[in-house]
Amino acid sequence: MTAVWNRGERADDAAAEREFARVSAGIDLDAAARAIERGAIATPTIASADVSELAGCRVALKAESLQVAGSFKLRGALAKLAALGARADDGLIAASAGNHARAVAQAARLAGVGCEVFMPRDAPVSKVAAVERLGASVRLSGASVEEALELAIARADETGAALVHPFDDLDVIAGQGTVGLELLADVPELARVIVPVGGGGLASGIGLALRRERPDVELVGVQASACAPLAAALAGAGAGGTPEFPAAATIADGIALKHPGRFTLPLLRELLSSLETVSEDEIAAAMVFLAERAKLVAEGAGAVAVAAAMSARLPPREGTTVAIVSGGNVDNGLLASLLRRHETVAGRRVRMFTRVPDRPGGLADLLKLIADARANLLTLEHVREAVALNVRETGVELTLETRGPEHAEQVRQALERAGYDVRFD
Repeated sequence: MTAVWNRGERADDAAAEREFARVSAGIDLDAAARAIERGAIATPTIASADVSELAGCRVALKAESLQVAGSFKLRGALAKLAALGARADDGLIAASAGNHARAVAQAARLAGVGCEVFMPRDAPVSKVAAVERLGASVRLSGASVEEALELAIARADETGAALVHPFDDLDVIAGQGTVGLELLADVPELARVIVPVGGGGLASGIGLALRRERPDVELVGVQASACAPLAAALAGAGAGGTPEFPAAATIADGIALKHPGRFTLPLLRELLSSLETVSEDEIAAAMVFLAERAKLVAEGAGAVAVAAAMSARLPPREGTTVAIVSGGNVDNGLLASLLRRHETVAGRRVRMFTRVPDRPGGLADLLKLIADARANLLTLEHVREAVALNVRETGVELTLETRGPEHAEQVRQALERAGYDVRFD
């Protein structure tokens, strides 16, 4: 994890302060709290001894991954729906590659209104199917979320349906801010909140809730180091716009945006205490940690706050630090791949190559030794080409599940004592 910006680097800027005051005045957290009651749940805040030990201070997890539709986004969608009133009768339009699309489709279903969602052409099939199951009409258009959003804006102008922006909307920001209201109610010794930052709606909303009741609470934003344009935007932000920076591929694709919004930028500049970045390996480790130790499924963007806490590079702070697990809509194949990768790194999954006599029972003798050593065979492949083999001999490549590096070494020694030449990859 790397610190890329902190409030102390902010230059005094009267124009920016006026812009913050203007934008924040239009955000009604109390109305949003009433609006989300129709479809969202108050998600649990779960103490985590394991993360606390790594962080060096008391840490709890706000499990927005357990929210209806799988992420915090439903809060903003419901708040916008309530603010629209009768205007929502003409239908809702949104653009998203995943979480926001599901949230708006869910909100429209609850209200009994139509919903049209623009998603990038390469959006995961599972996410498209999830939105369609909620009754929304999906249009696969554009090479990116930004292009899909442009098409959605044009469609809203054409049809008169209401656009629900994923983050740059005062009502949406207010809805996301209800996460902060719940933290204030549930965590008496709240000292710091660590929050993922993409477009900035969640961090802005939580920051406003904290500013209203507990301005002493630190708000730490986190981005993926592969795509972290916000630091430069914050450093150069005044009241005059939102600089754009190239997006990049990251496992935290849900927060890989080119820039914050025209509303969220002045809010973030005032509300964030610091901005941190985490690496791809740190994000992957946090996803695996949450699955194995907290029994929470988190997508990459949803795990970056936990990755920041686990890094132990944030200064310890008295009271409770809360890391927001913002979403759990991860592709099953990706999560399975990360779990297998972690088992390999941890030495619990090893690949070995050896040679056995090419005769009946030759392989069975090897497998009995492995079973006696209490290792679990996952895969086995005969290798008869591109390796040096004696006559009447065959190579075998095996993937084994062990209890860890020490157990893997015990397996190796058992095989070598029996005369096998073993190579572990």
